[in-house]
Amino acid sequence: MTTIAAITAVLSVGVLTYLSRAGLILFLAERPLPLQIQRALRYVGPAVLSALTVTLVAGSDGVSGVEFAEVTAIAAGGIVAALTRNLIASLVAGMAVLWLVLLST
Repeated sequence: MTTIAAITAVLSVGVLTYLSRAGLILFLAERPLPLQIQRALRYVGPAVLSALTVTLVAGSDGVSGVEFAEVTAIAAGGIVAALTRNLIASLVAGMAVLWLVLLST
């Protein structure tokens, strides 16, 4: 693949992605979303965050590569999330516990 073909492909995909997102925003800007869709969208952030967390923790080594510090940080974040129902608070708690455990070892 030549450089011009690669740049053209990247730009084409970027423009198509932008247009598809902008189109939805423009077409739905003045219309309220149905209640069922609003309820479903409420869980997109936590679902994506948990999928990323599991992928990053397990990595290419699988579950055998998970260490104690990571497990304690995830547990602390999960407990805070369950108690406060606040995504930012759970992230802060998880990162604080991770750093404390890593500093103590």
